[in-house]
Amino acid sequence: MNPATASAQAAPAASGRRSLLHLAHDHRWWLAAGGWVVLVAVAFAVGGGRLNPYLSLTGLLIGFLIGLTGMGGGALMTPILIFFFGFKPTFAIGTDVTYSAITKIFGAWRHWRQGSVDVPLTLFLALGSVPSTVFGVGVVHFLKNAYGERLDAVLYRLIGSALVVVGVTLVVRSVVRADVAHRRENIALSLRRKILTVLLGAATGFVVGLTSVGSGTFLGLFLLLVYPLATSRVVGTDVFHAAILLGAASIAQASIGNVKPWMVAALLLGSIPGIVAGSHLTIRTPNRLLRICLAVVLFLSGLAMFGKA
Repeated sequence: MNPATASAQAAPAASGRRSLLHLAHDHRWWLAAGGWVVLVAVAFAVGGGRLNPYLSLTGLLIGFLIGLTGMGGGALMTPILIFFFGFKPTFAIGTDVTYSAITKIFGAWRHWRQGSVDVPLTLFLALGSVPSTVFGVGVVHFLKNAYGERLDAVLYRLIGSALVVVGVTLVVRSVVRADVAHRRENIALSLRRKILTVLLGAATGFVVGLTSVGSGTFLGLFLLLVYPLATSRVVGTDVFHAAILLGAASIAQASIGNVKPWMVAALLLGSIPGIVAGSHLTIRTPNRLLRICLAVVLFLSGLAMFGKA
């Protein structure tokens, strides 16, 4: 066979491969959705009764809110686990931080690739937040062993307080306008600012260790108001730090038996496609209105938590 004939026969095969690649690219979201449905079916077949389908539906809703608003949705998980699924507060907190840590990792990776993370600022925040969140988890564990079920009422009040503050913070973040003219991609960390950053991280970490609430909301507002960073850098740094903080908190919670792995898996099976779907609709929705509505729900959840206490 001469080279011209071989080339003529190879051309249709190459064209066919390109057509298949183009077809797969054009229908990638349908293929991804189909693949995820297969994964969910296999997971439920293997997990049997250990996977709760209602938790997966809850994860889908919460993930959609997280993807749509970019913040605050994860704070709903703890009260939902307590009110609708009957979790004890310690298990609700442990399950929530583990679920949130895994979802934050995906967002952190995306921001890292986009270059929207201020690494030195993140490290100084983590220097304060990681040990303080482990300390917070340890405090709850010690008090639980000392006072038993009597501690639940205290935890309900702590979680309720955190939810009320997060609700108010979300409203403030929705109306605050960043001064774009004075925002920068990077800032110099003086000794005073380094100390302030470590203390801020420590305060945030301790609250998360006690309640699982507020890993990004409190910190995001403070970064926006105090640090002259571009808004994209504030968001990226906030998400990246939250992944580190929640990762440390989830390891601490798992070490004392406060994490239910099958419950976390059920939540993730719903929340990951929810986050993807919500993030693709965010530019078509009234984002500020949604955040304010979410803030109201969090505020009312906090008040309900006080009533449960």
